[in-house]
Amino acid sequence: HVQLVESGGGSVQAGGSLRLSCEASGYTVGRNCMIWWRQGPGKKREGVALVDSYSDPRYADSVKGRFIISKDNAKNTLYLQMNSLKPEDTAMYYCAAARRWYCSDTPYEAEYDYWGQGTQVTVS
Repeated sequence: HVQLVESGGGSVQAGGSLRLSCEASGYTVGRNCMIWWRQGPGKKREGVALVDSYSDPRYADSVKGRFIISKDNAKNTLYLQMNSLKPEDTAMYYCAAARRWYCSDTPYEAEYDYWGQGTQVTVS
């Protein structure tokens, strides 16, 4: 039974930072494709950052240079370090995991087999 549990969301002022965590159980973070999605109010779900065993992490243009996705294999946890936050970053953030070692460059939701419950990030 796979579980992904996000944490680290909250309210922050513009320019601030947050670090989101996604702890996995029943799934090996280090080997596989994982992604952070977000969905803001009235917006479509957007793939923010993804990481796999095939190539360097990839980022949406909207967060490039500000967000960093990483994994801690020993803790079996995925992270998203978010810096220089903007009000438009306000969203529910979800981690998701695929049952394969590579991610498509253009993420699509059906590619991901497991999802967390989400953590809210509010930037004012």
